[in-house]
Amino acid sequence: MSELGIIEPETFLFEDSFSLESGKSLDGFELIYETYGKLSDKKDNAVLICHALSGNHHAAGLSNENDKRPGWWNELIGPGKAFDTEKYFVVSLNNLGGCHGSTGPSSINPSTNEKFGKEFPLVTVKDWINSQNLLRSYLGIDRWLAVAGGSLGGMQALQWAIDYPDLVEKSIVIAAAPKLSAQNIAFNEVARQAIVNDPDFEKGTHHPKRGLGLARMLGHITYLSEEVMKEKFDRDLKKEKIEYGYDVEFEVESYLRYQADNFSDKFDAHTYLLMTKALDYFDPAKYFDGNLISSLEQTKSNFLIISFSSDWRFSPKRSKEIVNSLVAAKKPVSYINIESFQGHDGFLFPDNRYVNTIKTFLNSDV
Repeated sequence: MSELGIIEPETFLFEDSFSLESGKSLDGFELIYETYGKLSDKKDNAVLICHALSGNHHAAGLSNENDKRPGWWNELIGPGKAFDTEKYFVVSLNNLGGCHGSTGPSSINPSTNEKFGKEFPLVTVKDWINSQNLLRSYLGIDRWLAVAGGSLGGMQALQWAIDYPDLVEKSIVIAAAPKLSAQNIAFNEVARQAIVNDPDFEKGTHHPKRGLGLARMLGHITYLSEEVMKEKFDRDLKKEKIEYGYDVEFEVESYLRYQADNFSDKFDAHTYLLMTKALDYFDPAKYFDGNLISSLEQTKSNFLIISFSSDWRFSPKRSKEIVNSLVAAKKPVSYINIESFQGHDGFLFPDNRYVNTIKTFLNSDV
């Protein structure tokens, strides 16, 4: 359950042309968002939450009275939690290209009166930051007290500090990297190939359920540590003996198939393709001749970088690359590596040291 109760989402409508980094543009867009807590009279307590690849605007609270599972970061957002809604006005949105209410591939293309599908243009992290900045202005927020996120959300927090240095006081970059490794790009490509080679993937109008499910299975494996997999499933069988077939026999197989079916029923395949490409393209240093230190020299934020010991998708080594570059750029930065067995998903769980670090950082004057 959630102390926040039922949260009603709101919609920001931008009606002008919006230029994308690809050179294409959108004839306006909608962003769906939720807010938690109250904006102070001085408007100095606003915190932006950026979501990861499969996340959305519903970060905390319940969506309706029958909702049994609160938002994806409910463990960290709420009264007395890391992002304390008794102190902060927390904003969470679904990014452009999403499939939970913001304009994306499942939206109607006004020029064809059909779903965009694969015709929806590619978007980048910089595009997201620019659209989020329009939302900031719409909400009457002069400056973010903090921008925070995990994984792809952490990359957005970093990009915010670079692109809008005067609008971000604190940046919380969690379980992220300054850019993807070749291995991570390879994982994303296998996931995309599973989708585009599904027989139902044609002309952007069909839902490739099997391919999207396979992509989710692959991704889910990379989000968990070996220790978590062993603890949850080990080599446990569904039945008492092996049947020597290709149906589900091990508990881990059953779990992955459940995740695949559940995810593919509620997520859009084209959004998955877009989000993974945005991950692949992310590299703030490329705008500064490949020099990450130079890209960070213009920032004015205080930074908190957090990694998790068992995260092999975005290992602590990748977070330290950001930390070392910030130090070289002579920027204020705090770093903590949380001992965790959860793998990359560790950023979703309320480890005491993790929560207290965020609390302390948000409360500090530096």
